[in-house]
Amino acid sequence: MTAGPFNDSSVFPNPVYKETVLRPLFDGAKDHHVEGFRRIDRAHLVMLHETGILTLDQARPIAQALEAIDHELDVSTLTYTGEVEDFFFLIENELHARLGPDLAGRLHTARSRNDIDHTLFKLGLKHRIDPLLERLARLAETFASVAERESSTLIVAYTHGQPAQPTVFGHYLAAVLETLLRDIARLEAARDIVDRSPMGAAAITTSGFPIDRDLMARLLGFIRPLQNSYGCIASIDYITATYSAIELVFLHLGRFIQDLQFWTSFEVGQVYVPNAFVQISSIMPQKRNPVPIEHMRHLASQTVGRAQAMLTIMHNTPFTDMNDSEGESQGFGYGAFESGGRLLDLLTALVPALRINPDRVRQNIRRSCITVTELADSLVRRERLSFREAHEIAADVSRAVAAIGGDIAADGYEAFHEAFERSAKRPSTIDRDQFAEIVSPENFVAVRDRFGGPAPRALSQAIAGYNEEISDIRSRMQEAARQTDAAGQDLQIRFNALLGAR
Repeated sequence: MTAGPFNDSSVFPNPVYKETVLRPLFDGAKDHHVEGFRRIDRAHLVMLHETGILTLDQARPIAQALEAIDHELDVSTLTYTGEVEDFFFLIENELHARLGPDLAGRLHTARSRNDIDHTLFKLGLKHRIDPLLERLARLAETFASVAERESSTLIVAYTHGQPAQPTVFGHYLAAVLETLLRDIARLEAARDIVDRSPMGAAAITTSGFPIDRDLMARLLGFIRPLQNSYGCIASIDYITATYSAIELVFLHLGRFIQDLQFWTSFEVGQVYVPNAFVQISSIMPQKRNPVPIEHMRHLASQTVGRAQAMLTIMHNTPFTDMNDSEGESQGFGYGAFESGGRLLDLLTALVPALRINPDRVRQNIRRSCITVTELADSLVRRERLSFREAHEIAADVSRAVAAIGGDIAADGYEAFHEAFERSAKRPSTIDRDQFAEIVSPENFVAVRDRFGGPAPRALSQAIAGYNEEISDIRSRMQEAARQTDAAGQDLQIRFNALLGAR
């Protein structure tokens, strides 16, 4: 007689399921979440006792057993055997062995693996977001410092891959910094979403026991509990917010890195990378290869790809607790923090070492006539021409200078004089020396003293503002660290009281 579906004699776990799913999940928990499990168990036990759900006679032996497990179980040496389903049940079995099933089973009162898991993952993300924010703050400080150092260093600014206008390197770096500060704000906002405790949601709908969700949040170092219990186990926006913010950080830094690649090329050559960051060719002795820039570019791309993959994994999943957002996905996402951290460390070391090649900048400014925009502007201000008429005169001058491969300041006055008389039907009041001053890159920068511009006063004010923002970021990070440390100390004191420790 064929066996029916209700007299199945197979034994869990199926060997293939064990090796393809359960072992990787166990190893991931062992590698990433042991401390989180430990803190959740201790905090939950403290809460159960302080709310009267467990008596001291019940809570104290559980606390002592948890302490014994910490001292006797070397998690790093464990190999998954399939005897228990996962790491959670491993700890529960250890409790059973020490306390018996009745007392050991009381620790799981008013909680579920649903709220435990999402709490674990949030603790894991906080543990990674905070060091990433530290690295980003350090990079922001580096950009601000170098922008100030290079506040009068001329460079060629490019649009559409072509020389456009002169500015200063500090102004360019300040633009990158300003974007970085917005990216840090997005990651801080994501951290605020992460920093809300799911504990107490249990499976979906909280519990009939008089639990204290605020106490659990405080003991675990969260700023507050996440309110809706269904959302605690279903709303994975703490994941999507985090990885969206990470994706944008490294997408934007990748654009800066690509500029460095272009600006260090032989043909452009306005950025010099010192020998400490240069590798030589194995066959071509003349080559200086700034390959750290390439490594930063692929690390940025890898980080963007990993973060984007996390969003893809969450796409079209049901609004409930499900494995798609859990152990293996969390472990995969941690790779974005690893590659991103390496990039931030390298970039923070490289940026202060960069130098601008002034001779090449001057040569490129001369060859490209990029100061001619200011000639047109000056004709509007000084000669009262319309901008379109002034633009046409300036265009005539740049074409004439380019035709002879000249320097607009030294070789452009005659062409200007002729173009002006031809267009305005009168001679210009601008003499040769004034013309040379107008089309100098120093003057180009100096007159752009408006809010956000590259002139010294405007740029100095901007950098001062950025430094204030960085200081505020530092203050928030210090407060978050203080809160986390205080929560850890509070939990230890309360847990020790359960142990009977003095």
